[in-house]
This record gives sequence, C-alpha cells and structure tokens, in this order.
Amino acid sequence: MNAQLTPKAAFQETLPTVFGYLGIGIAFGVVGQAAGLSTLEILLMSLLTYGGSVQFVIISMLLGHSALLPMLLSTFLINSRMILMSMTIAPYFKNESLFKNLWIGSLLTDETFALGMNKTNSTAGQLNFAWFNTSNLIAYFAWAVASLLGAFLGNFVASPQELGLDFALVAMFIGLLYLQIISDQVLQVSLQLAVVTFVLMLTYLGLIFIPANILILVITLLGCGFGVIIKHAFF
Repeated sequence: MNAQLTPKAAFQETLPTVFGYLGIGIAFGVVGQAAGLSTLEILLMSLLTYGGSVQFVIISMLLGHSALLPMLLSTFLINSRMILMSMTIAPYFKNESLFKNLWIGSLLTDETFALGMNKTNSTAGQLNFAWFNTSNLIAYFAWAVASLLGAFLGNFVASPQELGLDFALVAMFIGLLYLQIISDQVLQVSLQLAVVTFVLMLTYLGLIFIPANILILVITLLGCGFGVIIKHAFF
C-alpha cells in the first residue's frame, strides 16, 4: 500500500480481495439456488441484506421454516460486530457529513475495515471518504455479481465444498491478517501475535459452550480488551 488516498489507489488495493468475494459469493449463489431461491431473490438478498456469512444463515433458517423474529435476531447478532468496526472508523470521518458517515457505515465489510486499518499504516493514520467509499463500492458490487454468477452456475455445481469455495473467505482473512501484522509500524509483532493466539484459544474453547452467532461478538469484545490490557501492562 502507498500513501495516496485516491479512488485509483483504493481500486488497486481492494482488487486482490475481489477473488475472495468471488469465491464465497459464487458459493452463496449456488447454495441459494439449491435452496429454491430464484436468481432475482439471490441478487436482492446480496444487494439489500449484504451480510456475507449471515446470508447463508438466512437460507438455512428459511429451509427450516423459521419465524421472522428469530431470523432478524440472528442477523443482528451475527453482524453486530459492525457496530464496533463502525465506531472504530468513525473518527476518521468526523469532518464529513452525516450522510457520508451513514453511507460508509452501511457498506462497511470485514475486508474493507481490515484494508482501511492497513492503509493507515501508510498514511500516517489518515483516511478519507474518496478512498474508503471506492473500496466499499468495489466490495459491494463484487459480492452482488458473484452471487448472481453463483445463481446461474447453481445448476452445474452440486457441491461448493468440493471446489473449495467455502474456504475462499477464510483464506482472504488469513492474507489480510498477515498484511496487517507485517505492515503495522506502531504495534509490536509480539503484541499482535499474542492477541491472535488469545483469540484463537478463546474461539476454540468458546465454540464448546457458546452459540457461534453470539461467540463472534463475545470474542471481539474480549480480544479487544485483552489487547488493550497487555499493551499497557507489558508493551
């Protein structure tokens, strides 16, 4: 990443993540088609819900004939981490209008958040609307196009897992984590690795006792708290 905060720079830096969106988006389209959703319904879910993994949960709940309220609560719990992420990036846009802040927050994803945090390492802690909005829009349309493509391919792909499509998003996050660790000039690598190890251990243990939907929020809060404590105590 360079120090430029232009739409062109955002396009170049966000483009590699598109491959992850393509993999998991196509998998979603295939799953949605297999579940009986129409191509239009799959596209609208990606454009309006735009929830990534939560869209798979919605499909599974639809197949289980779940009521509307449990579906809404599950969607909120799974995506509640976005509240914390939006609060983290909000200070970078304090001079922008309310509309622009709401727009950035509405299209924020895990990937664009991670890219934004990586970008601050090259820009002396600065972000702007032009760069972040471009990154968000690329992610948004890549997800929609991938979902639509998956819906069309659904008749020809019996199992997304056999093609490794279910691992595409995980692989992308591993790559983003690696880039964050090697590019961060403020936090020591040992501190970052300690937090990563703590989160992995909590996740492994938490899956035994806590529902996965709630675990995401719990681990996020505990991981952040752990990082703050050991940073001030030992680093």
